[in-house]
Amino acid sequence: MERSAGRVTRRRVRTRANLLDAAFEVFAAKGFGRVSIEEVCEAAGYSRGAFYSNFASLDELFFALYRQRADLIAEQVSRALAQDGPDLDVPAAVDRVTEVLLLDLDWLLVKTDFLVHAARHAAVAQTLLAHRARLRGAIAERLARARGHTALPAVLGDVDAAAHAVVAAYDGVTTQLLLDKDVEHARAWLKQLLTALLTDGSGAHR
Repeated sequence: MERSAGRVTRRRVRTRANLLDAAFEVFAAKGFGRVSIEEVCEAAGYSRGAFYSNFASLDELFFALYRQRADLIAEQVSRALAQDGPDLDVPAAVDRVTEVLLLDLDWLLVKTDFLVHAARHAAVAQTLLAHRARLRGAIAERLARARGHTALPAVLGDVDAAAHAVVAAYDGVTTQLLLDKDVEHARAWLKQLLTALLTDGSGAHR
């Protein structure tokens, strides 16, 4: 019985992963608001029953995708920042983070489509706001370590305001990236913005 239950669990995990992968491809190709559950099922090779045993709606599936991508970005950022030890050297950390940060055009398309969808549906917007707040919280936690090495500019107020500024910079750079498709320029511009926001702008170590 235990072996059977294990096989079912592994099969369910695989089904969920395949649905997420298929949905991402279909969302990127057609746009979040133009895709039906049937199209996701067809792309993944599953029935509607398989979909509903994993997700209640396309919104729920999107948030699973969002968490997946957010976890990947958090892992990339954490790895880049781990080299600093107990304190955070902001200029050096900005260099490392902007070199490894995921700038996936397909993901940015899907995320932007969903942002428009959320803007028209209050309940979805609240869930998306909660996800973004958690992201800012993680950034603020990392920036709090900067006080032991590089002082944040006083104009930002505190680490929470600095985290808001970081997310706003990322949003602005990725909006431009969606239009010009220039990933290398986006990385360079994000590095400049974050250095200016989180230091005196010179990038010099104190």
